[in-house]
Amino acid sequence: MKVLLAAAEVFPLVKTGGLADVLGALPQALAAAGADVRIVLPGLPAILQGVEQLSTVCELGAIFGAGRVTLRLGRMAHNGVSVYVIDAPYLYQRAGNPYHNAEGQEWPDNIQRFALLGWVAAHLAAGELDPEWKPLVLHAHDWHSALACAYVASHPGPVAATVFTVHNLAYQGLFRTEDFHLLGLPSRLMVSQGLEFHGHISFMKAGLKFAQRVTTVSPSYAREIATEEFGCGLDGVIRARGGAVCGILNGVDSEVWNPAHDPHIPTPYSANSLGGKALCKAALQRELGLHVDATAPLLGVVSRLTSQKGLDLVLAALSDLMQGPGNQTVQLAVQGNGDPSLEAAFLAAVSSYPGRVAVCLRYDEALAHRVIAAADVMLVPSRFEPCGLTQLYALRYGTVPLVRRVGGLADTVVDATPQTIQAGTATGFMMGTATPSSLVQALERTLQAYRNPAVWKKLMLQGMAQNFSWHVAATHYLALYEETLKGGPGKSPLAG
Repeated sequence: MKVLLAAAEVFPLVKTGGLADVLGALPQALAAAGADVRIVLPGLPAILQGVEQLSTVCELGAIFGAGRVTLRLGRMAHNGVSVYVIDAPYLYQRAGNPYHNAEGQEWPDNIQRFALLGWVAAHLAAGELDPEWKPLVLHAHDWHSALACAYVASHPGPVAATVFTVHNLAYQGLFRTEDFHLLGLPSRLMVSQGLEFHGHISFMKAGLKFAQRVTTVSPSYAREIATEEFGCGLDGVIRARGGAVCGILNGVDSEVWNPAHDPHIPTPYSANSLGGKALCKAALQRELGLHVDATAPLLGVVSRLTSQKGLDLVLAALSDLMQGPGNQTVQLAVQGNGDPSLEAAFLAAVSSYPGRVAVCLRYDEALAHRVIAAADVMLVPSRFEPCGLTQLYALRYGTVPLVRRVGGLADTVVDATPQTIQAGTATGFMMGTATPSSLVQALERTLQAYRNPAVWKKLMLQGMAQNFSWHVAATHYLALYEETLKGGPGKSPLAG
């Protein structure tokens, strides 16, 4: 099984969210299951620097606004996975993250930058660019590479089977219809049954319409995006695909996220020896300027600061959260960045609750490990959540998640009720509606359990015993690839 994965980022080289973690781990899991896997990535500075043993596959010339484009092949240093890198300095050699400049504005040529990614993936899938390797399956991830599915579907010749994974439907890759000519696609695709979406070109729609199979990163999210509430205007497109849409739960890289030998945390620990977790908590309290208090429940947030993640709910409930039931002292550690108004509000909270609220407004992978290891409770009150990886990492570290009952959060956390605690199946706490009062009520239940050491330890150990391995996900993906190659269910509308 030869599989080409197409994406815009990969851990540990370029990461803005969970997509990079998936691309950092899924190829290894597929290879371990016997697949021949390669990734195609844009030649961002960190990728060109981080991929080893790069050699030229072919010169593509002047395309998509770039004067020189070269396709290179190398290997990821940490796992040996083969990687095609699209070396196009005019499009990719710049500061900022893959999608925005340092001021947070989208690059004005993003339509060409990510059309090139999809175009190269599609031509690799046709066996045109690398005569020594042709995939059977092209697996595109999120809107950045979704246009590959349209390029494949509009080509009458033999190409690979196509699978498209939605990591977050809210980010759709919308561009001006006036720029359609830049894509090199047939004009018949610029209609409502094709790429047109409310007066824009939608890259996300290209994947949803033209991939043979569509997956999301959790079963619940696959059902949710077919509804008006969670479908972001594309629910009709998704419902029309019927059985071609399914959900496969993300996994956790057990080598990267393992408290027993995590190089980023001050003291290792395991389910058999939990003492190190208390030392991690004290160390983080000192690092972030919190009062060093072993008895104070430490709430952790590791997230993009956006409305989607429900962080405004945390702010709205902050006075209640800080008081806690019975005036119990509670601490909050927040790590992440995003919406400037949320950033400012969290900074203000530090002044309002000195020694009890700490905020680090930056992406820092090592700090994320330390926060997750140190916290007693991980807050993930998302309005919607395709899968969520933070709660999975928290479970691995014996940090009890408090989540909203949506998407992958609902698929991975078992709410602690008297019945599930007694049965030994509870792993966390759930809130219902996306309201501050619902969050406070869930926290009250959480802190009630925290005050009972026997119950709390039981929750910690049950969480640490969960198996969300990439081996399970890889098995499901390989089965899906096999089914897609056999032609069912659901070809893309242009696939014939």
